[in-house]
Amino acid sequence: MSETPSSTIDPYEFLKIKLNPDGASLTRNYQEPHAPPEEQQAISKDLPLNPATHTSLRLYLPHPPPPSKIPLLIYLHGGGFILYHPSTIFFHHSCNSLSASLPAVVASVDYRLAPEHRLPAAYDDAIDAIKWAHAQAQNPAQSDPWLRDYVDFDKTFLMGSSAGGNIVYFAGLRALDLDLSPLNIRGMLMNVPYFSGTQRSNSELRWVNDRILPLPANDLMWALSLPEGADRDHEYCNPTAADAVHGEKIGRLPMCFVNGYGGDPLVDKQRELVGLLKARGVHVVAHFADDGFHAVELFDPEKAKALGEKIKGFIHAATSKSTL
Repeated sequence: MSETPSSTIDPYEFLKIKLNPDGASLTRNYQEPHAPPEEQQAISKDLPLNPATHTSLRLYLPHPPPPSKIPLLIYLHGGGFILYHPSTIFFHHSCNSLSASLPAVVASVDYRLAPEHRLPAAYDDAIDAIKWAHAQAQNPAQSDPWLRDYVDFDKTFLMGSSAGGNIVYFAGLRALDLDLSPLNIRGMLMNVPYFSGTQRSNSELRWVNDRILPLPANDLMWALSLPEGADRDHEYCNPTAADAVHGEKIGRLPMCFVNGYGGDPLVDKQRELVGLLKARGVHVVAHFADDGFHAVELFDPEKAKALGEKIKGFIHAATSKSTL
């Protein structure tokens, strides 16, 4: 393991969390507001997903509704596996905008958080969302009217940001073992996907005190999220380890979109993921800007607009005979 530069950041204080005396749950003290379902560029509503695990979905439909059927985007939010929900205001606004601009019906998954529910719980919940969409496609007479009337299930995509991008990767691998017809996962979109390893990457060392994702906070989130006893070379964290575990199965993945920024401590691992996917024969569309930082699109409207255009182009290519 390479030596880590010193940092004065207290990761618990930075993340506004406190480990409870049971050692297995958190008190989350961040002040990000939550948004109720509403009517903006898109209308939204909350639906139960799995009552046994208390998970749910926030569904978005462009407003006014489209004249023809549109893709379904199953969305997984970020937060290092330990923070946030679809109702957290910046993820709510992001999905609202995506639904209207693509256009697409977006199903944002309220998956279980660590450390109360360590990985692979979030992957299990993502698969529940895919199975839910499959059930809607199989039984249109009993499906939610938004999906029945407006979704083309042959044009389904998985998308996630940060930790959500990681979830998309492993949910996509699991989905290869499922018979999902008539639902068809055409592509996987991973925005600033969350990966690391015990060996520090150059970008992690360069941005050790990054204002969005400093290294101590990054390490703590992995420690709280990975299975008990696992280190950052576990397959859920390290792309190289995942490649070794899943091997040729990775080559069966659909088209993949990876977006990253030069000022992100995770950018080297994101580039590593792209290289591994391409080596397995996956059609990858990768965008890496020299500027920007981790999840910059949540704070910069111009970056959000640029990312939205890239996503729209990827979806168009993945659902047509054209190539990117």
